[in-house]
Amino acid sequence: MYELIIANKNYSSWSLRPWVLMRTLGIPFAETLVPFPSGDSFATYKPLSPNGRVPCLVDRDLRVWDSLAIVEYLAERHPGVWPADAVARAFARSAAAEMHSSFGTLRDICTMNCGLRIRLHERPAALERDIARIAEIWTEGLARFGGPFLAGAAFTAVDAFYAPVAFRAQTYGLSFGSEADAYAARLLALPAMYEWYEAALAEPFREEGHEAEARAVGEWTRDFRAEA
Repeated sequence: MYELIIANKNYSSWSLRPWVLMRTLGIPFAETLVPFPSGDSFATYKPLSPNGRVPCLVDRDLRVWDSLAIVEYLAERHPGVWPADAVARAFARSAAAEMHSSFGTLRDICTMNCGLRIRLHERPAALERDIARIAEIWTEGLARFGGPFLAGAAFTAVDAFYAPVAFRAQTYGLSFGSEADAYAARLLALPAMYEWYEAALAEPFREEGHEAEARAVGEWTRDFRAEA
C-alpha cells in the first residue's frame, strides 16, 4: 500500500491534491500527517521527502515528491487519473500544469486556511486577473466536455488540482461566475473534500506563519476551527 506524507489539512493545498484524488478514485493509501513546524520546515520534512517538502508518496522503497509528479506516477498505475479521451486529457493536463505553475497572487493573498472566513482588505488587479483566468478555465472545461467536472463526467486529476481553489473561494468569498461557482460547490460537496474539511477543522495545532498570512490580508469574520 502507498503511504502519502502530508502536512496540516487546514493549510496544505499541495497535500490536498494527491490526497483528494486518491481518496475519490479509491486508490488505497496510508496517510502520514506531519504538522508544519514553526519557522523553516525543511529540516522537518527533509528526512521524509527528497526536496524537504510535502506531499511525498512512498511506494515501498521509492519516494515520489511534488504533487504533479505524484499524479503522473499514479496515472501510470491506475485508470481514471486522467481522462480517457485524448482531447479532454490534453485540456486536463494543460489546466493542471497551469494551476501548478501559475496564480502566484492568489496563493500569496488567499493562503489556504479551511477553517476561517476572511473579508479581504483589498483585491489588487493581479488577484482579479488570477480569478478571471481560473473562471475562464473552469467555464471552458465545463462547456467543452459537458461537466459536471472540468474534463467531463468523471473526477480526474485536473479537478484535484483545483480543489484547493474551492476552499479558497469558501474562505475569502471569491466568485468565478455562476457556472464556475456551481462547480466549486460540487467540489466542496464531494465526500473526500468533506472528510478533509472536517479533519482540518478538528486539528488542534497552529503554525504562526500561516496564521500571520491570514491575519495580514483581511478581517477574520468566522473561525470554525477547534481550539488550539
